[in-house]
Amino acid sequence: MTHTVLVTGVSRHIGARVASVLAADPDITRVIGVDTVPPPSLTREGGISLGGTEFVRVDLRSPDIAQVIAAADIDTVVHMSLVSAPSRSGGRAAMKEHNIIGTMQLLGACQRSATVRRVVVRSTTAVYGSSPRDPAVFTEDLEPHVGGPVHGYAKDAAEVEGYVRGFARRRPDVTVSLLRFANFMGPGVDSPLTRYFTQPVLPTVFGFDPRLQFIHEDDAVEVLRRMATEDHPGTFNVAGAGVLLLSQCARRAGRPSMPLFSPAFKALGNAVRRLGLVEYSPEQVRLMSYGRVVDTSRLEAALGWRPKFSTGAAFDEFLRSRGLRPFGGSR
Repeated sequence: MTHTVLVTGVSRHIGARVASVLAADPDITRVIGVDTVPPPSLTREGGISLGGTEFVRVDLRSPDIAQVIAAADIDTVVHMSLVSAPSRSGGRAAMKEHNIIGTMQLLGACQRSATVRRVVVRSTTAVYGSSPRDPAVFTEDLEPHVGGPVHGYAKDAAEVEGYVRGFARRRPDVTVSLLRFANFMGPGVDSPLTRYFTQPVLPTVFGFDPRLQFIHEDDAVEVLRRMATEDHPGTFNVAGAGVLLLSQCARRAGRPSMPLFSPAFKALGNAVRRLGLVEYSPEQVRLMSYGRVVDTSRLEAALGWRPKFSTGAAFDEFLRSRGLRPFGGSR
């Protein structure tokens, strides 16, 4: 079966990789990548090649996205455009508008389309939050703790998921796959968490040693490729096998930790965030206190596949790419 695929967020690393992999698929006739700015591969050397992807500069908050979908007879949409941290120029307000309004416009265009048959949305395990009341392991059927996420990216993702569920109810003929990814790790990943682990000293919250999970970028791209080319409706957690304690991450990275009482940790986070050094969002502070672990058996059963990299192997691969010489990891 041939497909015409739209991929949003192709100016960012994972989005560009997904578009490139789909463009190389012989069963896909056309891939259109959209974003508000051109991908790095089009503006300077060293970026991810988009292969045969056609780039169209579109702001998802505008009605133009509906015209792109209609003109190209798009049948598969892969929504990768959620922004996980505010830019220095736009701030939190612009980030929220991009995530929420952009998704609403995109889903509205999909709902009106006569050709769209599959929608894949990148979300995050951060929608579960991090709390001392959390279960040991989150499954997709468990609700977040009372009130849900109230800050930043996690709050945006939770709202986006609500709109996605509404779209799925209104268009039962469309296969909707919602993917809750653990934190990305890998050579090309640049995120608040990867920047945290490259600091000379790692501030931690005194008395806490949270459990963390990661997903290697290669495995993330493979999951998105499969979801874009196969029908797997539903919500799926995506993470590498196993967990790492924050203290284990610090030892693997060869970084000393600096335990701080929670108020001091938050104060330090606010200071470095204002300086633009490392993004210590309130949700990251909670993650660094309580951690988060999810069950991935639903994904493995649906795909008949499991991630190539465990959580530990994904972290080690990231460390090697930064010259930090990991130890004790296994693939």
